[in-house]
Amino acid sequence: MKIDRLILGTYQTNCYILRGSESAKDCLIVDTGMEAAELIDFLAKHKLNPVAVVLTHGHADHITGVAALRQKYPDIKVYIHKLDAKLLSDTTSNLSAMAGQPFTTQPADFSLEEGDVVEQAGFKLKVIHTPGHTPGGICLYSKNDRIVFSGDTLFADSIGRTDFPDGSMQQLIKGIKEKLLTLPDETVVYTGHGPSTTIAQEKAHNPFVQ
Repeated sequence: MKIDRLILGTYQTNCYILRGSESAKDCLIVDTGMEAAELIDFLAKHKLNPVAVVLTHGHADHITGVAALRQKYPDIKVYIHKLDAKLLSDTTSNLSAMAGQPFTTQPADFSLEEGDVVEQAGFKLKVIHTPGHTPGGICLYSKNDRIVFSGDTLFADSIGRTDFPDGSMQQLIKGIKEKLLTLPDETVVYTGHGPSTTIAQEKAHNPFVQ
């Protein structure tokens, strides 16, 4: 397993490039950031073939790079939870209008639901629906690799904002406590912003879920 992290754009969004091994060329991308030039340069430099991108939610700082990826790699498949699917074409809901960079793109190729498994580039990632930051916010869990990509649901010693349209603190905390903090303690949490953490660390120290 090989996981590379790029920190992209003004909002310092974590973009992850997953490969089955150091020598593998097919890769799976988790979130694209707002500006994708650095991501595309990375893919070209390492001669990688991005077969799919999974979006943890539909806010602009995680999805805007999709357009450039689709232009460069027309066969790439795009996944998003069904409740956030409309954010790909709604500049108000995806917050791109508020950021001064109105953005829309074509619909996703696949709409996800709780319990779905994304199988791409040698990875199997189980969809954990954790609404609250957005209605269709998801985390992506690999039991075998002991990792979870938490998007903007859970951060190191913090949680995602819930003051955006359709946000819910109650939903977010419920999802974290019932679906994430019940994962094995050693599970590494790859967050949407900031450093990685572990489930054990968040159970012990995250002030929002004590």
